[in-house]
Order: sequence, then C-alpha cells, then structure tokens
Amino acid sequence: MDIGKKIKELRILKGLTQEELADRAELTKGFISQVERNHTSPSIATLVDILQCLGTDLKNFFEEDEDNQIVFSKEDYFEKEDKELKNMIQWIVPNAQKNLMEPILVTLEAGGSTYPDNPHEGEEFGYVLSGTIKVVLGSKTYKVKKGETFYYEAKYKHYLKSDKGAKVLWISGPPSF
Repeated sequence: MDIGKKIKELRILKGLTQEELADRAELTKGFISQVERNHTSPSIATLVDILQCLGTDLKNFFEEDEDNQIVFSKEDYFEKEDKELKNMIQWIVPNAQKNLMEPILVTLEAGGSTYPDNPHEGEEFGYVLSGTIKVVLGSKTYKVKKGETFYYEAKYKHYLKSDKGAKVLWISGPPSF
C-alpha cells in the first residue's frame, strides 16, 4: 500500500491543502509533503492524528478496497441450457447473487419457457431484445414485444414463455436465480 498516495487522495477528497491539513494535525506543511511523497513515514501516533483530521481511522485507512470487475465479456458468462424447457440462461454478471440485482440473458426457443419461480420478495425488470414473450404472473398473462419492457413485484408465481422464440435481458433484485 502506498501510504503517502492514499493520504494525499484523502486530503484532496476532503478539499484540504497540505497547509490546512498540517495546521489541523499540528504538523508542518513540509512534513505533510514528505509523507505524501513517501520521503518520510509518520509515527503511529502522528498517522492517527493525520487520519483523524481526514475523517477516518487506522482500520478504515488500511482496509484494502476490493478490485471489483466492472466490464464482463461473453467469456465471463455462466450458461445453463435446459432442453426440456427449451431455454438458455446466461448469467451475464458472474457471482451477481452477492449484489443487489442479478441480470441474466434468457434465450427462449419456440415453445420455450423459464422454470416457474415461486413468489419471493423483490422486483424484476426485463427488456425484450428480440421476439415476443408472455410474462405469466399468477393467473394473469402479459404480452411483451421486442423493444418493450416489463416490471413487476415478484410476490406472485411467475415465469416467461415464448411461442416463436425470444431473447430477454431479465434483471432480478434481490437475486433469486
């Protein structure tokens, strides 16, 4: 970890000059400059004082940020084909079950459907990329065409089906797949 760089980033984030941080921590501007350039290392007590002036503490300062993947390619997808239901489901954000929402890509063959999902807490949203689908919510059925979207609370038994085939971007929050 580059301590000096991280202190500088926090200082700039707080909108402080080196001089303002030095005044608050009862240090010199030159010392802050040397710390930020890694030309000197502060004692633990001095580091605690600097961090307190920056609105953090040792634990949070040294906590490593997760290097989360932001962009996913087709090679990252997890795919599951169900020949009986005539569908292909692609989890297009790997390990999305740990997130607040889970996007999947559903490809339905002619006469295909998704497995009926039992009622659960959460919401689901979809965008039909190609074809036409039917969204079945409990005893009601809704037709959705290419370029249209759907949204519902997942409190009813629900699934998608297509007579002629379709491709759908389907997002569930919280994840339920």
